[in-house]
Amino acid sequence: MTEILGLSLLEAGYLVASVTFILGLKMLSSPDKARKGNLIAGYGMGLAIVVTLLFKEELSSDKWLNYTLIIAGLLIGTLIGMRMAVKVKMTAMPQMVSFFNGMGGACAAVISIVEFNHVQHGAAVDTGMMVVIVLGLIIGSVSFAGSMVAYGKLEGKVADKALPAGQMINILLLLAILVVGALMVASAEPQPNLLYILLAISLMYGVLFVMPIGGADMPVVISLLNSFTGVAAAFGGFLYGNQAMLTGGILVGSAGTILTVLMCTAMNRSLTNVIIGSFGGGGSAVRGDGVQGNIKEITATDAAILMAYASKVSVVPGYGLAVAQAQHTVHNLEKLLADKGVDMTYAIHPVAGRMPGHMNVLLAEADVPYPKLLEMEAANDDMSNTDVVLVIGANDVVNPAAENDPSSPIYGMPIVDVLKAKHVIVMKRSMGKGYAGIENELFFHEKNSMLFGDAKDSLEKLISEIKAL
Repeated sequence: MTEILGLSLLEAGYLVASVTFILGLKMLSSPDKARKGNLIAGYGMGLAIVVTLLFKEELSSDKWLNYTLIIAGLLIGTLIGMRMAVKVKMTAMPQMVSFFNGMGGACAAVISIVEFNHVQHGAAVDTGMMVVIVLGLIIGSVSFAGSMVAYGKLEGKVADKALPAGQMINILLLLAILVVGALMVASAEPQPNLLYILLAISLMYGVLFVMPIGGADMPVVISLLNSFTGVAAAFGGFLYGNQAMLTGGILVGSAGTILTVLMCTAMNRSLTNVIIGSFGGGGSAVRGDGVQGNIKEITATDAAILMAYASKVSVVPGYGLAVAQAQHTVHNLEKLLADKGVDMTYAIHPVAGRMPGHMNVLLAEADVPYPKLLEMEAANDDMSNTDVVLVIGANDVVNPAAENDPSSPIYGMPIVDVLKAKHVIVMKRSMGKGYAGIENELFFHEKNSMLFGDAKDSLEKLISEIKAL
């Protein structure tokens, strides 16, 4: 009776946890509810861990040793995770996401190895279970290796490197993964040698398919790897009959896949090319003909006058805003202009920054009102009614070459169409190229003026000048 009650409580706990995951994900779609949704999903995961420890049937006689190891792992992981989350800078958030995502993939791969070990030592197994073990190992390993490379590239510790015939090598590795995986599933007896060969090939593919990808395309890669980890976690849920693990993995996998498709659309990239490693061209593409022309500089005083007497101002934030940690300063500018009757909004490109939603999170941290954050389509619809566009640290996402230069590597990528506005001011440290490695035609356009300097310092000068008017 006690055992039946315990299993009932376990299933009930998993059901509640699954519901919190769904609610949490739903609330993440609304900026004003995202924080609460994240907490609800976190509490659900905590509940799933507690009921597992209390009511899951014992799998070995080493009960206290198992509990000691589990609790020790929980404490160590919690302390490390909390420390990383508290200390991480907003500019380094993509790196942390990649790192944590890689850890999830590694866990999924380890689960497959452990379960294969059980099979090797006599546990009952069927073809379906072996398929799940193999898929969990492949996807988890690729996610781990790829995420670690992505982390290194975002951290500046790993350079873009493309092997000769890299696409062909990746295709051959994929074929090898499929062949070895099929042999493992078809074999009448467990084949540990094939398991470790499959692990090695999967890790190698994870490294090689991310290695040549340029930083401009990294948001899509992070999203794709995140979906991989979710799918691998779902396979772990299948192995253990764990509904909470299964639901969480399916939600992460499906949401990550949808986001990846949306990001590919936003970047005008093919998902197939992501998988075979030709995605983004290594971030070193350069216009063959070059961009020539004159640039116009503008002083902080003139820019302040232009903005203070405008009716509508739009800010296009980019990674430079995050690097300068100027989110609070730009919000102060927004409030100052509002006092003068100027309507200031933010045009958010879906791949601005280094990961999906980077700019939204950055500006939300500064308490920018959520209705002020306009998605690219809405911002473009209103751009013709905008007097001044202030581009802060963004580059490729406002480059007209995406629309008018078929030879450009970003041709076809949707952009924030700032040239529809009456005036454009680009705030940058220098004339440096963006992450795609190409010159920005916008800098030389007659509508545009350059305000050089650190974003935070320039914004503070603008604020001082506007106050003095």
